[in-house]
Amino acid sequence: MNLSAAAHHPGFLSPTGVEITFVLIGLAVLGAAVLTVTTRQLVHAALWLVVALGGLAIEYLLLTAEFIAWVQVLIYVGSVVVLLLFGLMLTRAPIGRSPDADSENRWVALGVAAVAAVTLVWVVVDAFRSTWIDLHGVVRSSSRATGESLFRHWVLPFEALSVLLLAALVGAIVLSRRDGTEGAAGATGAPGKEN
Repeated sequence: MNLSAAAHHPGFLSPTGVEITFVLIGLAVLGAAVLTVTTRQLVHAALWLVVALGGLAIEYLLLTAEFIAWVQVLIYVGSVVVLLLFGLMLTRAPIGRSPDADSENRWVALGVAAVAAVTLVWVVVDAFRSTWIDLHGVVRSSSRATGESLFRHWVLPFEALSVLLLAALVGAIVLSRRDGTEGAAGATGAPGKEN
């Protein structure tokens, strides 16, 4: 009896190809995330964020959560990163290396990130300690059930996120127009005052 149970749940010492792929893509996502927060070029940070979020979508596909994977691609890669790039373009952020991108608080940020990572790993391990995902069995959930659950119980966070994204885009447009009008007024405003 114990041998048959061990055959169904091989454990961590005999990983399958899916588990090895999951770990490798997870390491790539971790590397992209580190590059996102350590690069001094804002556009490069946005592009590394695309890599990290796309890698997470692949991780969801490996966990047989196709609906969540495509939501990840459509909302985060397709909307949030595009909005971030539009904000960078509209506010005339520097394209090259920016000294303003470094706040000299690396050790504090590293400590906060380490505490957050340890807490997150501990919570996930504690919550799913005895849960096994059968990748070869019958899929018990569907996109319809997931969508109904999301839009029945999580409508307000989705709407709040859409309002937040819209406010960020409007703010970027307002900032870019204000900087442009102030620059034009300063250039033509006072011809008699020359130093």
